[in-house]
Amino acid sequence: MQLALAVDGHSMFYVQQKLGWFFDPRRLLAHATAAPGTEIGSAFWYTGLKDPTDQRPFRDALTSLGFTVRAKPLREFGGDADQRQFGRANLDVEIAIDLLAVAHRMDEVWLLSGSRDLERLVEVLRIKGVKVVLISTDGMVPRELRNAADRFVDLAELRPQLEKNEALLASAGRS
Repeated sequence: MQLALAVDGHSMFYVQQKLGWFFDPRRLLAHATAAPGTEIGSAFWYTGLKDPTDQRPFRDALTSLGFTVRAKPLREFGGDADQRQFGRANLDVEIAIDLLAVAHRMDEVWLLSGSRDLERLVEVLRIKGVKVVLISTDGMVPRELRNAADRFVDLAELRPQLEKNEALLASAGRS
């Protein structure tokens, strides 16, 4: 089975904050290929940047793991340098283009996002015969997106398989 992963970094950052733990991209790749015969055909990570050097070591690590990293500048709000605020980079179009471009050779897509704007993409992928697994958490994914997917997996349920080792070591040290 050929699998594509698409991680909406902005959405997943807030999901993980809500859950109180962060997943390890290496462990995500390992979990995705745990079933016999499953291969990752494409893996994408989408992120917004405050400046071109933002998250550089993390982005380099993702690339070395095999992710194609798509980055766009975050939209900046506020005219005063002291009161700069950053909003979303809005990478939904990039997610849609990438997944539609690889859909013909994928059996399944794992979409880690909570963006309502991806509902139509999910519908079209399913029309093309691609199974879509949506991974997010309750309260942070719109019902329409959740209903459009073949299956919804709550990220909270994947904590034992995906949590960063550093977090596991820290919690073991507190016990």
